[in-house]
Amino acid sequence: MSAVIEVRDVSVRFATDFGEVEAVDGASFEVREGEILGLVGESGSGKSVTATAILRLIRRPGRLTGGSIVLGGRDLARLGEDELQKVRGTEITMVSQTPRTALNPLITVGEQVARLFVLHAGLSKADARKRAIEMLAMVGIPEPERRARQYAHQFSGGMCQRVMIAMALATSPRLLIADEPTTGLDVSTAARILDLLRDLGHRTGASILLITHDLGVVATTCHRVAVMHAGQMVEVAPVRALFAHPAHPYTRALVRSIPRIDCEVAMEPIPGAVPSLLNIAPGCRYAGRCPWVEERCRQIKPGMTEIAPDHLVACYAVEDGRARVV
Repeated sequence: MSAVIEVRDVSVRFATDFGEVEAVDGASFEVREGEILGLVGESGSGKSVTATAILRLIRRPGRLTGGSIVLGGRDLARLGEDELQKVRGTEITMVSQTPRTALNPLITVGEQVARLFVLHAGLSKADARKRAIEMLAMVGIPEPERRARQYAHQFSGGMCQRVMIAMALATSPRLLIADEPTTGLDVSTAARILDLLRDLGHRTGASILLITHDLGVVATTCHRVAVMHAGQMVEVAPVRALFAHPAHPYTRALVRSIPRIDCEVAMEPIPGAVPSLLNIAPGCRYAGRCPWVEERCRQIKPGMTEIAPDHLVACYAVEDGRARVV
């Protein structure tokens, strides 16, 4: 299966009054045709910054300091702003974790969707409105013709997220980035949004990068998963393989922290805390929390090693065989 987008060794830094913060350190992964890739990690692990870097929307005091982002043979890291404008909103689109604030409160929902068809497809206003109503119907908004005349404040959080998904898919993108799309939604509404993303991804052929901190969401929604810790990519694997045989100590800790009802210990907290990214040591950023740490872990960042088909991990202990893959 070929890759829609390839992210290789991407790094992002932010200048502060206290020094440089390396929010993303050499992240590498790919999103393949027709798949949903989960990008998972604790809050502050660099997931959303990585997504912003893909869209080349890092703003000062931040900057993209290295790596390549290849889409359709073009390296987005080296495109000019005019060329990037043709990619954003057409080939790559994004669904925000705050849909209500992402929608313009002064313009009807239907008009906001219709403007995409006018801007990117060159449709007349009348044809664009028809397509907007069709898109609202496709994402499951009832009475789409009537609701198209309403404003964002008249929609629930779940309905606003459906509108954002309609807008994201309006231009038939190759990649849709969904950044914590169920934040602030109740459990049943969140489940319906995830079902909708899965269904629409399959129907439209769009690949999806799903950013989340919830491994439960990953387990039920994604084909593969990439795990980030403190700005570093530590493991990439098919979902079933990752849950059955987590290799990196951080991934193991994440899996053990999932609440369970079938055992005496309901969940195990991850030991320690996410390290400060200010003037951080050059090695593995999990070293301060890791039970297998050795001196080189603190000095040299381990590279990704394939331990099974399509299963990559960045850990010296796993690479050397000192830690058994469970």
